[in-house]
Amino acid sequence: MSIFEYNGSALVAMVGKNCFAIASDRRLGVQLQTIATDFQRIFKIHDKLFLGLSGLGSDAQTLHQRLVFRHKLYQLREERDMKPETFASLVSAMLYEKRFGPYFCQPVIAGLGEDDKPFICTMDSIGAKELAKDFVVAGTASESLYGACESMFKPDMDHEELFETISQALISSVDRDCLSGWGGHVYIVTPTEVTERILKGRMD
Repeated sequence: MSIFEYNGSALVAMVGKNCFAIASDRRLGVQLQTIATDFQRIFKIHDKLFLGLSGLGSDAQTLHQRLVFRHKLYQLREERDMKPETFASLVSAMLYEKRFGPYFCQPVIAGLGEDDKPFICTMDSIGAKELAKDFVVAGTASESLYGACESMFKPDMDHEELFETISQALISSVDRDCLSGWGGHVYIVTPTEVTERILKGRMD
């Protein structure tokens, strides 16, 4: 078993019309043994920027703390929040710095940039970025997430339709992966508000 699969995870980000959604499962396991059913994988960097970290749970928490620290330094120096593109470059550079002893994480970055244009990207554990205009996925359920998102995604969805789509894609995908599941955690971000919702899975 790969170290990336040790705790299990499912992460997906999807764009809509001037909004985006980012969702994850809530399971923390040690291989096939479930340890917790309320584990957080999505973190708010600022009101229009969110970070999801799939992979090893302990590395995800460490990387999140270091990125919050770097973002706070940026805010103090620049007196503004970081743009999503800039933050993605920061994450990529931090991961590549540690390429000979990497964090076992696959980040998903989602944010609203200039003119409230949604930005999503993912990268591997050494910071090779993958940009997308529709959706990005990560974690042990990524194969089934690709299939569900490919079939359900439509361009220019409003925030309610986007919530329905990402929730259905996540729930149906984690049912096909034994290392992730136990419901979901969804954030819908528009230029004016952030909505957080908890999904109940079949087992809850």
